Order: sequence, then C-alpha cells, then structure tokens
Amino acid sequence: MTTFNLPDLGEGLPEAEIVAWHVKEGDEVQVDQPMLSVETAKAVVDVPSPYSGRIVKFHAQAGDTVETGKPLVDFELTGAQSTAAPAHTSARQQASSSGQGMVVGHMASTDEELVDRAVVGGSRRSTRERVRAAPAVRMLAKRLGVQLASCRATGRHGLVTVDDVLSSSNALNARPRTPSPPVAGLTDADKLRGARKAMSSSMSLSRDEIAMCTIFDDADIEGWKERSDITVRLIRAIVAGAKSEPGLNALFDPSGPSRKLMEQVNLAIAVDTPEGLIVPVLRDVGNQSAAQLREVLNSLKERTRARTVSPEEMRDYTFTLSNFGTMAGRYATPLVVPPTVAILGSGRLQRDVVAGANAPEIHTRIPLSLTFDHRCITGGEACRFLGAVIADLSLPI
Repeated sequence: MTTFNLPDLGEGLPEAEIVAWHVKEGDEVQVDQPMLSVETAKAVVDVPSPYSGRIVKFHAQAGDTVETGKPLVDFELTGAQSTAAPAHTSARQQASSSGQGMVVGHMASTDEELVDRAVVGGSRRSTRERVRAAPAVRMLAKRLGVQLASCRATGRHGLVTVDDVLSSSNALNARPRTPSPPVAGLTDADKLRGARKAMSSSMSLSRDEIAMCTIFDDADIEGWKERSDITVRLIRAIVAGAKSEPGLNALFDPSGPSRKLMEQVNLAIAVDTPEGLIVPVLRDVGNQSAAQLREVLNSLKERTRARTVSPEEMRDYTFTLSNFGTMAGRYATPLVVPPTVAILGSGRLQRDVVAGANAPEIHTRIPLSLTFDHRCITGGEACRFLGAVIADLSLPI
C-alpha cells in the first residue's frame, strides 16, 4: 500500500480544505484522473491521481482541512507499476489551459519524497528547506529582506506569522505584539477558511504596514447618456488618473524605501461572494476597448463566483477598484494591500442638490473614496489623481 500526501499547491500554502472527492474508496483510478477538489487561500483547484491503482482509504473527508505534506489517500498499486504523471507537466501550464490550477504528484519511496516531487510551477524543493508561511507573509519577508528560515515561528503548527517577520526586520525595527487571548467557546465551525482566511491575512498585513489616508469627493454624471456602463467608465477613469499621477499605479518597497511606477494598469476588482471577498485581476486595462473590458469582466466575475478562477488571475495587480455602491453605502475607507499603494472605492449613485447657473438643480453623482499609502504618496498627488478621475467621469459620453 502506498500513501499519497497532500502536495504543496503553490506559493508555500500551508494547508487546503477538501471541497469534494470525485472518487470513492474501492474505486480503480488511472494516473491523472481527477481525484478531488480542494480550496486554498487562493482558489479551488483539482488534484489528479498520481498513480494507477485502487483507492484503499481516505485520510480526510469533504470539509476537512489537510496540512501540506500530511496523508491524503492510500493506494493499492496495480501490479508492479510505478508510473506517475508525466514529469514535464506543471501545475501552472495546466492552469493556463484549463482555467483551473492542477497539481501532479510523482511516485516516491517515502511520503516526504512524494511531496517534494509534486510539480508546482516546475519547482522542486526539499521539505527540510521549506518554511511554512502564508503567501502574504512570504511577500512581506521578501520586501523586507528577511529570511523566513531565520524567523521564530510562533504560529500554529510552526507557521511563520506577520509578527514573526516584523520582529526579525531591522528595517522596520518592529517589536512583536502580544497575541490576543483565545476566545472561549469557538468551535471548528467558527474558523475562517479559504477566501475569508486569506482576507484576514491580507487585512492584518495592511493594518500593520501601511500609513492609510482617505480622501472623498463626488463625480457629477448628469450628462451621461442612458445605459452607460458604470464599471467600465470607472475603469477608464482610473486609467486617466494613472496618466495624470503615475505614482498611484505603483508598487512600494519599504525596505529601500523605493517605489516602482508601473507602465500597465493591472486592475484588481473586488468581487463579493458567499465564501468571502475574492479579488481577480483585469490585465492592461488601458489598452482595451469598453466592449473588451465588459466581456473580460463578465467572464472573470462569473468564474470568480463559481470558484474556477485560477491563482494566476489573482496575482500581480497594480491598483484596486472596490465598487461597493452596487449594494449600498456612499463613502468608505477601503484598505490598501501591499505592495500596491492605492485603492478607489465607488459608492452608490446619489441624486444630490447642486448649484445650477441660476437655481438649484438635482444631479446624479458618484461618491468616490480614494485610500492611498501616505508613506510614498503625497496628499497633492492623491488629490490630482482623484481630480483626473472625476474629470473623466464627468465627460458626457
């Protein structure tokens, strides 16, 4: 009997929750046959069978959370076969062709070797060299020049936390905070999972690292033609803002400190789902037509809500739009997630009384909330960016 352990599904994710098994104990399976779906902090991905043989035992059921490297399923191999999935097939290659992330395991003599040989984006690392940390923590450590292996891991099961990285960083000269005491009475059902757990990590990083400042204003859209696409207009206005003040479409490294201005606007769109907030990315929005943006946006939102959006489609954004006004709310203080430096929130359309040429008039206006990282963005830059956004939105087209 051979045991297959949960492989690293990419970016050092420490665990995954089983969404559903596609096979049953006692079933005969072939190499690469879809075996189960799991949910990570990034997305829902399929895990194919690394062997041909019979399923003997599941070590976890749907709804259970399994740590990377822990037993997942026992196999009885067919005869003396030792063929696993092709070594040249990578998870990232399969994700780009199917729209979903995949991971392929390779047969090994021990559980540890089996996990080490799992192909994730073509990389193979020793388990002894892998430090357990969430993606946001790894990103922070990289920017601060902190070696994760040198951090004292205080998280559960040896997980390196944000505080562990900050306490090791001479650049920030930070001190670890006393962890909050546990809340009595919580059960496993109360634990955050998947997208909500990822949101918790990102928001904690945002709170701890960024000097937030938010400015508010309104864009008068009374001159718009009927049935204008509000989201597409907002996207176009963000591009206009970035052309006016490129510094807000940028990435910031506090260890330098240094700021890199980005040529393309890769726009993250916050999508509200029952599982939590998920933020897919529209690529190079400044070079797409309104029709193209709407088509891509519809597809991205549909796949996001179906949890089939791939991890690659949620990476490397340069600016964020939170269009919360589709539900409720006029203004907000949306939070910037490093290493980006700004986020624009769009509130619910309002019918406001404004001063006309000779008398008061009632106009439709969009409330806007721009949050920026005041460590590298001045108030003047932020105001000029927002002014350019408002000017573009006010055009009667």
